[in-house]
Amino acid sequence: MIEYIFFMILAFGLSSLCGFVFIPHILNFCKKRNLYDMPGARKVHRNAVPRLGGVSFMPSMLLAFVVAMLFYNYTMDGEKIGVNLWSIFFFVSLLLIYCVGIIDDVIGLTAKTKFVVQIVAASLLPFSGLYINNFYGLFGIYEIPFYIGAPLTVFMIVFIDNAMNLIDGIDGLAGGLAMLSLLGFLYCFSREGLWIYATLIAGLMGVLVPYMYFNIWGKAENNRKIFMGDSGSLTLGFILGFLFVKFAMDNPQVMPFRKDSLLLSFTLLIVPLFDVVRVIFVRLKNRKPLFMADKNHIHHLLIDTGLNQHQTLVVILALAIAFTVFNMFLYVVASVYFTSIVLLDVLLYGLVHYVISNRQKGHKAGLKN
Repeated sequence: MIEYIFFMILAFGLSSLCGFVFIPHILNFCKKRNLYDMPGARKVHRNAVPRLGGVSFMPSMLLAFVVAMLFYNYTMDGEKIGVNLWSIFFFVSLLLIYCVGIIDDVIGLTAKTKFVVQIVAASLLPFSGLYINNFYGLFGIYEIPFYIGAPLTVFMIVFIDNAMNLIDGIDGLAGGLAMLSLLGFLYCFSREGLWIYATLIAGLMGVLVPYMYFNIWGKAENNRKIFMGDSGSLTLGFILGFLFVKFAMDNPQVMPFRKDSLLLSFTLLIVPLFDVVRVIFVRLKNRKPLFMADKNHIHHLLIDTGLNQHQTLVVILALAIAFTVFNMFLYVVASVYFTSIVLLDVLLYGLVHYVISNRQKGHKAGLKN
């Protein structure tokens, strides 16, 4: 086990180093090419900021992963790592998402075009045999057939991908939520002895460190601040969607049956998922297009209560941690059923937004007076 921890630390460190090397070059490239995210009516930032930070994610993660696996093969008495169909389809899909994100950041794409590409990329995974095949008792449902699990898998991956893309609205938010989720998945896959996936996760976590350093503390006036752009948020979202399905799938050839698999995957992504669901309901209620951008996400509402960006970031990250602790307490200590936990999460999230909405209205009323 110590050897595997070393490989994860190696991947994390190499990826962080790559990020600190790549991002300054990306900043200089954006400056030369005038590739900036400009301030706007629905934007929180007030200065032009380079938006290609996510370009560093996939190369840093993969380079660190490959080096760690080479060390693995060299040090583990000749033990070789097999490449299965899931791995091939995953990397092909990820490359497709990554390239679409870069194209959107550089020249722009319509939301519907990105949506179609996401569906195509996500559809490759069920064809490789990776799909949600068990609800673990949620709403009384257990095993589900392929013809239901396959489209559900595509829906969930696309949904998670868009959730991470849409919640990327203030400094550190998408990166911070992704870091928390990845930390949880790192524990989950390590617990099952799936060290290859844990090493890949560690590599992605590593590059988020330099990104968040430049994103949160970098100064736009010194050309040292950067946004991840769609190349980053779509890549993060797709990987999280893949990990969600991978860990939730009941596959005795990979890991033993765990009743909490789907619950853990769901819990680690509650905040971005619930935020998108609420925004969709609001848009449907107001008869607005689902793909139309607005300022109705949780970070927008919190800022409207008078909080600054950093305070809003802390509140949302604390909310994500609170849901994780809450759900694990209910399941492990109180032995509450999965369905009841989900319903309680919905009620609790609704209560949180009720409190935020009241504070928002009070703050706006105070400004008028």
